[in-house]
This record gives sequence, structure tokens and C-alpha cells, in this order.
Amino acid sequence: MVEQEKGQWDGGRFLKTLTYFGVVPFIGNISWIQNLLGMGKKQPQQKPNIILVVGATGGVGKRVVKRLQQRGITVRCLVRDIKRARTILGNTVELIEADLTIPETLTSAIFEDITAIICCSGTKVQPVEGDTPNREKYYQGIKFYLPEVVDVPELVEYKGIQNLIYAASQTLKKAGDKIIFDFTKPTEEIKEIWGALDDIVMGGISESSLKLIPDGGLFTGYVSTANSGGFVSIRNRNFEPALNLSDYQGIELRVKGDGKRYKFIIRCNDGWDSVGYCYSFDTVYNIPITIRIPFAELIPVFRAKTINDGKPFDSSQVFSLQLMLSKFEYDG
Repeated sequence: MVEQEKGQWDGGRFLKTLTYFGVVPFIGNISWIQNLLGMGKKQPQQKPNIILVVGATGGVGKRVVKRLQQRGITVRCLVRDIKRARTILGNTVELIEADLTIPETLTSAIFEDITAIICCSGTKVQPVEGDTPNREKYYQGIKFYLPEVVDVPELVEYKGIQNLIYAASQTLKKAGDKIIFDFTKPTEEIKEIWGALDDIVMGGISESSLKLIPDGGLFTGYVSTANSGGFVSIRNRNFEPALNLSDYQGIELRVKGDGKRYKFIIRCNDGWDSVGYCYSFDTVYNIPITIRIPFAELIPVFRAKTINDGKPFDSSQVFSLQLMLSKFEYDG
């Protein structure tokens, strides 16, 4: 961010901001203008919860896949041979070919959008005299055949599982975490619901923008105190419905800053000119850092003034998130 002191108020940019968010301070909701101009909100599509089943073509694996599908759960199966697996599992399930004993085959694509892994893999057992391609002797359950272990148990049940756990840990989020926005994977959905909200709405001339780059979002612009301004920010359009974060203790940001001090603002009210709950933090120039924001440390603020007797933050209904660079802290 850079500083600038001279300039003129831009009515066109004010109108652009107004139509993008549908509401502005002192005016209220004007979503009808958005609809008139074809700029209505496009809420992000919810990604399906996908369960990965490993060893899906085995006796247990087949039953697990069937039960999950009966419950309407999207299933992805990790198999050694797709052609063979397709004859066993049918065409209603996603198949990815990989081998637990070969780490190089366990790519990140296997774990994309995965919320859980069910491992049914095991060493292969078959009659000593051999079996059919569909293992009919093994599954018939009537006549006894002298069995033999075909695979090496250590390779499959120890090293194979070890490979699976390592590969999954490189991609899957931590248990209990909830990713709200992942700017390291820029999408049209993120582009649609995040926009600049600067002091133009208060008569100022500061200007910023959010650009999606390959590894994140780039928040750039300039801040000016002309016309009683002094801040730039980016904010998402209100969540519909609101996010329920009551199971969490706070929010974590991953940022690479410019050495300046920023404000994080979160709102539990869908009103535009409403109380925001703020947390200020410093950045380090060009170095990625993690900012942990406990809900318990949020400060209720209204128009840059702290509210001493304000209500506690309600994490059960979160409507918007905002990142701001301001010339002023609080009560200035």
C-alpha cells in the first residue's frame, strides 16, 4: 500500500461499489439495483463431501462403498486396476488408479475435496491352486480351498498404510479445521463475492483492489486522508445463510504483508452500517506469517469508535469478513 494526499472524489467508483455490495452506509439495502444491472449475488456452490475408500474392490470394501452410496454420500475409490474395479463397482462411483506400495502414485488429486478416508485394504489371499479373475472361489463361501497369502503383509499393511497417511497429510486439512476461503486456490467463486470497500463510500478518494494471483490474493492500493478519508479494505458480500462458527475458538489468517498494521473485521449482523468486531495486527514485509484471532479478543467497534458496553461477538451467525488498512486505529 502507498500513501496519496491529493485527488478528487470519484462518483463512478462510488456507484460501482454501491452496485457491487447492494448496500452502503446511511442508505441501506439497494439489492434491487443489483438485480436491475444483472449484478446479483452469486453464492459459492457447496462442494460435496467426498469419502475416499481404499481397497474398495475387496470383500469389505465393496460393502462399504454400497452402504455409503445408499446414504447418498459421494464416494471416490482408490484401486489398483480401474478396468477390473469398474466391473466390480459399476459406473456410479469415481475411480482413481494408484498403489499403496508405490508412493509416487499417491498424488494430491486423490485427496482433493476429501473429508474422510476409509481404509479397507489388506493382503490378498487366494486358493493355492489359483482363482478366477473375479475371485469366484474366494467369495463362494461353501467349498474350502487351501489358502495362501499372495501379497507381502509388511508392504501392504505397514508400508502401504504409512505411504497413505503421509500422502494424505500433505493435502488434507487438520481435523477440526474449517477452511472459509482458500486464496491459494483462486476460483471464480472467490472473485464473485470479494470486492474493494474503500472510503469512497464516505466521500474519500482512497482506492484499492483485490487481484487473484496463482498462489493467493493480492490486496493493493493507496490510502489518502483527503476529504476526511483514510482507509481501504476488501470485504465479502454477506454470507447467505450466515456461517455458524460456534464450534470454533477463532479465525486464522495466512498473510504476506508490507510491514504495515491492518485490521480484521468480522460482523455477526447482516446490516451494512452495523457494529463490527475488530482485531488489529502487524505484518512483516514480504514474509508470510500466520495471524491467529481468538473470538474472545475481538473488540466491538462502530464507525471506528470502540463500544465499551457492546455485546459479545456471536460466532453462531457470521455474515461478513473484512481486511482493512486505515490511517487511524480506534477512537482517533
